[in-house]
Amino acid sequence: EVQLVESGGGLVQPGGSLRLSCAASGFTFSISAMSWVRQAPGKGLEWVSSIYSYINNTYYADSVKGRFTISTDNAKNTLYLQMNSLKSEDTAVYYCATGRYEHDYWGQGTQVTVSS
Repeated sequence: EVQLVESGGGLVQPGGSLRLSCAASGFTFSISAMSWVRQAPGKGLEWVSSIYSYINNTYYADSVKGRFTISTDNAKNTLYLQMNSLKSEDTAVYYCATGRYEHDYWGQGTQVTVSS
């Protein structure tokens, strides 16, 4: 059974940082593309970032490029999203998901709120 469990969300001031984690199980994590997708209040899903860790390729939405960093620890089957220079518009529920373009499995999400 595929399981994705996010953690690390919370309340942070503008300009602050957070690191999200996604613990994965039930599939071969080390050869899987993984993504972060977010949903802001009252808005649709927005793709944030993807990674093919086995070829060390990463991809970012323009809205987060230069501020967010996606990475993996294949020994721990864990996906990360380091978020720096956070803005109020980054407020959203953040989901990790398998795949880059099609996401067959999703975590439950973790809330990130950027506010002073």
